[in-house]
Amino acid sequence: MGQILKVHSVNDYANYIGAPVLHPLVNVIHYDELDHCRHSLNNYDVYAIFIADETLENLTYGQINYDLQHHALMCVAPGQIGGKTDTGEEIQTKGWALLFDPDLLRDTELGTKIHNYTFFSYNTNEALLMDDRQRRSIVDILEQMRRELSGGNYDRHTQRIMVAYISIVLELIGRYYSVQMALPQPNSADILTRFENLLRRYYEEELQLQKGLPTVKYCAQELFLSPNYFGDLIKQLTGDTATSTIRRFVLQRAKAMLTAGYSVAETADAMGFGYPQHFSRLFKNYFGVTPSVLQKSMRKR
Repeated sequence: MGQILKVHSVNDYANYIGAPVLHPLVNVIHYDELDHCRHSLNNYDVYAIFIADETLENLTYGQINYDLQHHALMCVAPGQIGGKTDTGEEIQTKGWALLFDPDLLRDTELGTKIHNYTFFSYNTNEALLMDDRQRRSIVDILEQMRRELSGGNYDRHTQRIMVAYISIVLELIGRYYSVQMALPQPNSADILTRFENLLRRYYEEELQLQKGLPTVKYCAQELFLSPNYFGDLIKQLTGDTATSTIRRFVLQRAKAMLTAGYSVAETADAMGFGYPQHFSRLFKNYFGVTPSVLQKSMRKR
């Protein structure tokens, strides 16, 4: 009890909870069918997608605990830790799990682009909360995958079929996250205001003198979001990336300093740039002129 389960393969987890073994590289688990399931805190070497059809309490993602509501979908990737510490008691839980090994994706298009599915790095409190229709669309695919794998009759088409199903599931998750992020939410409705205030406070407290330019990771942590979820949410709300939003804030502030008479070097240093050349290059890319040219044009007015 209390130990971390090393999920080196999809069936390490299946064997632990007493689920059927369907394939060496992919498994679909229906928790409702299990008689002797137990909690586990897992260290994953595989990809996993979980659908919780009931309220789960005190889930752990990294070092953070959260509660989730009905039809919550969570994703984890190799190298991550998630789950709930085993207390030794058997539990009755409802929902689904899809686990697949990175080797299943070898030499496939999905294998080359799976890093683009940033929701694999979201925190558990950033889970996808699905309605019944959304859940059904994904569960239908999971059920079809189980039927395809039942009986252990694998052939040369099996890998391609499994990868095709997984690709559809990931695209659906991406679509539903876009819908979720576009809706007014208590925790994100004022995200843009808090983001702007955070950047303003960063410079008011002169944190740039210690930390340099503000980063997406820093802003996400201060707003209690994972970097990927924060970045995707800003993109959904504004159509622009979080990195571009930070850059725009910094450069607009720098322009105000230049117009107030500060030198290029003073401005670059005050904004947290390590080198004036870096500042000048970004400034020109954004405004179309270098800081020195901008100052010269202002002196001629």
